[in-house]
Amino acid sequence: MERFNNKKILLSFLIAIPFLFGGFVSNETMMPAFRMKKIVLDAGHGGKDPGNIGSKSREKDINLAVTLLVGKYIKENLPDVEVIYTRDDDSFPTVQERPRIANINKADLFVSIHSNSAANKSAYGTETFVMGTKHFEANFDIVKRENSVILLEENYQENYEGFDPTSPESYMMFNLMSKAYIGNSLTLADHIETQFRDRVGRKSRGVKQGPFYVLWTPSMPSVLVELGFLSNTEEEKFLMSQAGKEYMASAIYRSIKEYKEQIEIN
Repeated sequence: MERFNNKKILLSFLIAIPFLFGGFVSNETMMPAFRMKKIVLDAGHGGKDPGNIGSKSREKDINLAVTLLVGKYIKENLPDVEVIYTRDDDSFPTVQERPRIANINKADLFVSIHSNSAANKSAYGTETFVMGTKHFEANFDIVKRENSVILLEENYQENYEGFDPTSPESYMMFNLMSKAYIGNSLTLADHIETQFRDRVGRKSRGVKQGPFYVLWTPSMPSVLVELGFLSNTEEEKFLMSQAGKEYMASAIYRSIKEYKEQIEIN
């Protein structure tokens, strides 16, 4: 009987512990909430690399203008988020340096902004890529074009350990990629394409995967955004206009805001 009573006393004490000491341990101490604190915005191309050339525009200029606007909107409306640019002028950071900036600064998000082009002048619309090799053959032209920027760099053969952006065989290395951030990357990419389609009224070509070198090494969720086709006269005109740049930048900003709110709740 005495042993039974002792067990009851011990059980009652164990049950009471959370109530006795719970008030002295905050929920945040027990399980700190995630907060998105840093984002790296990457304006594709720059300097000696103009990127795609339209009839009246250069990709590097449109990319930079939209990227700076995205950063401006984040600073104005999300003051708790630090914005870091891979370039804020007409400079030429290498393909290796861009994600390295994000890794060194321990960023929570990496967004690379580009403008598209195609031999078919009627092609138009937005698309957002995450790192992956799904439908590689279908997307190889754009992947090859973006990755071929490394050929403009000094000592690229040594720096990229023989990687040839024009050779499909070289892309076997990307099969060793980490899948750790694919879910969050897809979430942000979907927000971006939804904003482009529903809020700006652009044709969305969807969320896609591609083995872009700039998306291979970031240690955080990462996306590459294609704003539209400079080879399409009407789309080029839209992207060259100040209103067009502001619409696209605000859509990307809203997507980042939605993504931030979503991951900070979960």
